[in-house]
Amino acid sequence: MSFFTSSTLKLYGGGCFVLLLASAVFNSISGNDWQRVSQCAIALLCLLTIILFFAKNPNTALLNRRARALGILIFSLATLSVLSAHQAAWAFVECSLLIASCCIASAVALERRDRWAGFDRLVISFVLLLCALKSVQFLAATTAAFTSGLATFNTLLLLEGFSNPRFYGQFQTFTLPLLAVPLLLHTFKPSTKAWIFGLLACWWMIAICGGTRGTWLGMGCAAAVVFFCGPFGRRWCRWQLAATAVGLLLFWCLFSLLPGYLGIEILNFAGDRLTTSLSARDVIWHQAWEMIKERPLLGFGPMHFADIHNPVAAHPHQAILQWACEWGVPSTLLVGWLAARGLFATLMLIRKKADSSEPVDLLRICLFASLLGALAQSMVDGVIVMPYSQLWLAIVVGWLLGIHEWAVKPEPSGPFLRWGWLGTLAIAVGFLVYVVARDFPHLDEREQQYAHDFGGNFQPRFWLQGVIALKPE
Repeated sequence: MSFFTSSTLKLYGGGCFVLLLASAVFNSISGNDWQRVSQCAIALLCLLTIILFFAKNPNTALLNRRARALGILIFSLATLSVLSAHQAAWAFVECSLLIASCCIASAVALERRDRWAGFDRLVISFVLLLCALKSVQFLAATTAAFTSGLATFNTLLLLEGFSNPRFYGQFQTFTLPLLAVPLLLHTFKPSTKAWIFGLLACWWMIAICGGTRGTWLGMGCAAAVVFFCGPFGRRWCRWQLAATAVGLLLFWCLFSLLPGYLGIEILNFAGDRLTTSLSARDVIWHQAWEMIKERPLLGFGPMHFADIHNPVAAHPHQAILQWACEWGVPSTLLVGWLAARGLFATLMLIRKKADSSEPVDLLRICLFASLLGALAQSMVDGVIVMPYSQLWLAIVVGWLLGIHEWAVKPEPSGPFLRWGWLGTLAIAVGFLVYVVARDFPHLDEREQQYAHDFGGNFQPRFWLQGVIALKPE
């Protein structure tokens, strides 16, 4: 049984890595809709991982009693919000996505505790591979554009694998901090570090080319906090600053100096997108605020910002406003307190081990920066909405949870709560698989219906066309 369990867990983990890589690299199976399918498939694999793990280790606990009690309260409020929603089925889809994300985070945390440092090396190697493949893809597309003989080329066409450059930027906000992990370790040779630094600089160049302002905001906020986290936090900031400078130089050479020499006009130049405008966010923020005022206790229901059509977006591009208008103010306060408590506990652990050069302590700094950057970006962008960003958010949170050192070891929950949680995970993930099987073959018809009813561009939420509002009678 132990051999079967170990082999099966490796198989499930390998499947998750393949899905994560394929849905971002291969154009034919990438983009918002395919990434949503991959997310649900990964959630299913993680569910099976958790079931097998608890069959072997039933007394494992990831959270303490207070956190579990808060989770139950948040889930209770979510249930009430779903039941009171205009379209309860879609509200349950969003609620299931939240539970599925918790499932993925739990599986990552359990795997990290089971495999210890081997898990860290495996995932960091995967991050390096994924970012290297995306960098090669970008450079190949850039080379093809310059040698095509055309007088113009659009830089946005270089950002392959994502439905929108901002979604690419969200992914980079998660991974830019993690690429610095090997640079902080003393176990890597200088030549290896030079290659990794080159990759980090290239990754910054791509981020600059994408022009996602939220990435700059997220990385700036992360650096502002990590700088005060001891000598290794400051070293992390120096590596990032150096890579940013090299990335800027590469960007200037490739997209300003070289095009000028060749007489090629660059369309969608990144510098033209780095403005202080709100890009119509004031419209959707106002809608969210009006929704909060109308239904402050339980909100309009999960996903129900997309139930009120507007010409801008199917979500507010602001995590706090989104949660408050859809799930209610009490739920927002509880989730905010839980997140703040976790961040503060991690920060205190980092400060406590500020002088430690142990790999796990250096990794914690980078994961903390990744999470801080993503949360800062979620204040102006849909980090908690897009499928690939949700995946990486769950991975980072679960990873941090897996390496956390508790002052008092959490006590295992009773069998009723444990089996109740496993049952909830199974229902949520099973429902998502059903929704994907139901909708995915008919997405073209869904998009055509939206164009007929409302016109305009697609507004991503669950699917690339994510508006769930019904046509006015």
